[in-house]
Amino acid sequence: MENILSVAIGAVIGLVGAVFGSWFTARRQDRMWLREQKLKAGINFSTAVVQLLDHLKDTQLGDDGPGANELVNRMQEARSGLYLLCADDTVDLAAALARRVWATRPTEGRDDRRAEFRETLELLRRFTHQLRQEIARS
Repeated sequence: MENILSVAIGAVIGLVGAVFGSWFTARRQDRMWLREQKLKAGINFSTAVVQLLDHLKDTQLGDDGPGANELVNRMQEARSGLYLLCADDTVDLAAALARRVWATRPTEGRDDRRAEFRETLELLRRFTHQLRQEIARS
């Protein structure tokens, strides 16, 4: 009887260990997947923002037709991914950055517009820093 009890206790301990191990592995994989998705969305958003800003140095949205529209669509798609995956602080910075990009006008040698452009780039840096911190925490 003592042997059966020892075997049963050993089996229960082994089963609990296996369940805990599989739960821990699944949780770790979920976190890694989420981290990867945040990184992809952040890269896509940042890339679209930079390309759109480069494009808008010389023209305004609506003036160029399909080229700018494609960049805007890519930025919006990536921003939607950020909305679904990221925390409120990161989403708020992405929304502020998108608003700034939509308001960007050609610099055309004007100091005030160059200052606005530099502020937009600073907002992009803040967004990147916030996203980097969020990914590191996840």
